[in-house]
Amino acid sequence: MNGPDSILTPQGRRIAFHRTQGHGPGVVFLGGFRSDMEGTKALHLEAWAKAQGRAFLRFDYSGHGQSSGAFEDGCIGDWLEDARAVLGLVEGPAVLVGSSMGGWIALLIARDWPEKVAGLVTVAAAPDFTEDGMWAGFDEGQRRALLERGRVELPSDYSEEPYVITRRLIEEGRQRLVLRTPLALPCATRFLQGTADADVAPAVALRLLDHVQGEDVRLTLVKGADHRFSTPDCLALIERSIEEVSRPTGGERKA
Repeated sequence: MNGPDSILTPQGRRIAFHRTQGHGPGVVFLGGFRSDMEGTKALHLEAWAKAQGRAFLRFDYSGHGQSSGAFEDGCIGDWLEDARAVLGLVEGPAVLVGSSMGGWIALLIARDWPEKVAGLVTVAAAPDFTEDGMWAGFDEGQRRALLERGRVELPSDYSEEPYVITRRLIEEGRQRLVLRTPLALPCATRFLQGTADADVAPAVALRLLDHVQGEDVRLTLVKGADHRFSTPDCLALIERSIEEVSRPTGGERKA
């Protein structure tokens, strides 16, 4: 496979991406926290888009994968800026597929840049996780370490390396919360969530569904699916969801 292309953001970060040309609306995959564009879902959807003759783009946030920067230096706002810069490469409105943290970033884009979003699919979306998952879950010792030393290390189920959580990540994330104020979604939206997800509880998906406003918003719970959401059935469900939100009405195709 050829190496990625890259774009320099207005903030000076170099973002690596792979883009497949094709018809629209194009699909843009937004990965999760400490994930990269070589994950199962991103590669599967790229292959699916190629088979459909459809435009597709996957990328790495700064501090992730093949993009510039250190992970510990980043925050939600930085990664949102990265996503917006890459989305500017896509002609016309795009279908956003946001996984975990990518779901939060996709919601921010849909809220603040609705003319660029043709449809929205989230997989185990984790809106506001820096506040509701991390900060709320820290004990007093962890909170004190974060405030005094500017960082705390957490064990990871996905890597031998611990998660380094910075004070900047927590404090900047408070400026990006989406569950505290009204959130209108102007496009067809599909939330996908596994009931066996140990990282994002189904209660988060139910809260998100209850919170958002939109004419075509649906939540699908998959019994037994975990946070990876990468079984053949789960991947097929993502494909179908992309097709649904790509239609002009977001609903069933008319005869």
